[in-house]
Amino acid sequence: MRYLNILFLFLVCAPAFGQPDHLVYKIIPAPDHQDQWKEWSDSLVMARDQLKKQLDYQDSLYRDPVFRWAADCYHIYFLMLFDNAMINPESGRFEVEKFIANTEKDFGRIDGVVLWHAYPRIGVDPRNQFDHYRDFPGGLEGLRRLVDKFHEHGIRVFIDYNPWDRGTRREGREDVDLLVDIIRITGADGIFLDTLTKGSLDLRGKLDSARPGVVLESELALPANRIFDHHMSWAQWFDDSHVPGILWNKWFERRHMMHQIKRWDHDHTAELQMAWMNGSGMLIWENVFGTWMPWNERDKSYLRLMGPVQRTFSFLFRGEGWSPRYPVMMEDVFSSLWYDDQYKLWTVINRSDERKKGMLMKIPCTENMRLYDLFRGTEIGCQDMDSAAISIDLGPRGLGAILVTENTGTAIGLEQFLKSQKKSYAAMDDRVETIIPSDTLINQGNWKPCNKFPGNMVRIEEFPEEIEVSYMQRECGFYRHDGYIPPPDRIHQLVKFTKKINPVKFAIDIAPVTNAEYYDFMVNSGYYPVDSSNYLRHWTSGKPSPELLDHPVVYVSLEDARAYAEWAGKRLPSEEEWQLAAQGKEGLVYPWGNAFDPAKCNSGQSGGTIPVMHFPEGRSPAGCYDMCGNTWEWTESERSDGHTRYVIIKGGSWFKAEGSDWYFQGGPQPSGYSAKYILFWPGLDRSSTIGFRCVADVND
Repeated sequence: MRYLNILFLFLVCAPAFGQPDHLVYKIIPAPDHQDQWKEWSDSLVMARDQLKKQLDYQDSLYRDPVFRWAADCYHIYFLMLFDNAMINPESGRFEVEKFIANTEKDFGRIDGVVLWHAYPRIGVDPRNQFDHYRDFPGGLEGLRRLVDKFHEHGIRVFIDYNPWDRGTRREGREDVDLLVDIIRITGADGIFLDTLTKGSLDLRGKLDSARPGVVLESELALPANRIFDHHMSWAQWFDDSHVPGILWNKWFERRHMMHQIKRWDHDHTAELQMAWMNGSGMLIWENVFGTWMPWNERDKSYLRLMGPVQRTFSFLFRGEGWSPRYPVMMEDVFSSLWYDDQYKLWTVINRSDERKKGMLMKIPCTENMRLYDLFRGTEIGCQDMDSAAISIDLGPRGLGAILVTENTGTAIGLEQFLKSQKKSYAAMDDRVETIIPSDTLINQGNWKPCNKFPGNMVRIEEFPEEIEVSYMQRECGFYRHDGYIPPPDRIHQLVKFTKKINPVKFAIDIAPVTNAEYYDFMVNSGYYPVDSSNYLRHWTSGKPSPELLDHPVVYVSLEDARAYAEWAGKRLPSEEEWQLAAQGKEGLVYPWGNAFDPAKCNSGQSGGTIPVMHFPEGRSPAGCYDMCGNTWEWTESERSDGHTRYVIIKGGSWFKAEGSDWYFQGGPQPSGYSAKYILFWPGLDRSSTIGFRCVADVND
């Protein structure tokens, strides 16, 4: 009675001492000894029944046919929309078929994708999370076409909601209504609730009215009293016992889908085993907001074997026949039994770092009974008519599956399934090392040195041997440097490092390029970008208004800035050149000195940009204006790891999103501060807070 009493107190009596939202149970650990498993399992059954009664649990949303797909949505890929595996940086087009083909090669079939869009760029300018979807290539209709393309391949699509986004542009409407609008227009199937344990009841009701069948998935552990209207939840950073426990929400509602995820891990064995023992799914996440965290080949191989079993026998994994700890005859090997009146399926895991080969269990044998190894795709067969001795061969920390049935399996395509599994097993790759690609600095070509410089440039000829660079450690990471520690360590902390430099003499514009100067470039060069989304959005009828002529030009992409520089016979400054011009050989913290002074820069007092020479007292030692505040500035520092393109921007701007550490670091910044700005496509890259200035090489 020991486990029964403990579980009864834990699951049923505990709510009397707190609010219903405190009903958060992640994993119910299992006892260490097999002779206690029966009592433990019985207590789980009782606790489940009692809690359902206490909550007056209603499963109508799970019985509704429009939601039935969610119980079979096992494996979801977390897709950063800027990932170059998805968007071609040259053409700006989404290559859905290529992405799906590559994903299936690595992981097998995926059931869904999360289309992540705003973070970690949100906060660099006033655009809110919904603006980031609207500025998607082709707008919301373009997003609809992307959703339709995934639907053609049977893949469900989730958008995400960031409830912490309160410091950007407000629209005078509630987030719930804006979310529902995007769902209605795009045809997305679900909403991922970032940083939340649950969505609002209001959201659930409005979604059902607008488009039935849209599911909610929480990032944080979902309270038991909201399982009824949340068909999915993450099992994020759940730690299991050596004898596997059970995911409570999955035990409570067998049709509730949970996705295991530890996004910073290189070894996903623990997640795979937890999913396998609980009939639940995986979140596949490699591009973590701009930091590449690839899966190893072994984990990918196991997921390719798991997925077909889960989908073929989904009627078992979402059914009521579940014995969570079935006794076996091998040490450190554990099993769950899933069954109905025709099939018995054991999911098996090896917790040991050693190979386990031998007898797993004995079961009664009948005349027509057939046994299959579902990973190897082979039939095992009964050894005698009294009992079937089931043997298994599990690799270190491996997984397996055994099926017993008297059914021919014709209805579920068993014969073809076994052939496919046999082929997949033969391609098993046991390599566990992961290779993190290096960021490559993209060279944009050479410019000829200049002999003469216009009066709006100053020469920079004296340099220190090294400079100190700082950046905010964020989940998107930074380029590699001496002493670099990748995320998640030191998240939201300022990191500093020294960098040896060997620049050549150069000249730099004393001020950012203005709207008037950029207009002159357009008139005389005929330049117009192929993709003009948000290009010079602040202009009217193709011209800057008179009051903006001496303001820094904004809403220009990195490519637009390069085009201007090339026309002017110049180039964009490197990250180091920009910093040298801002801080001088003395290495000043700010262009004017070592203490911040809001009277010497545009730190947002005007609610927008101001003339580039408005603060003469804020000039750098070289005489440069506007190197702190007003606008961030592009530098020639584009890098790529093959998945994420980004550039370093410098100087800070007038805008700072308040209220959350998740925002891009805004406001005026010290001269040594560098910010990683992820490049997506021109319409999103063009910003109201990013401008540029040019440099030219000095030819002595």
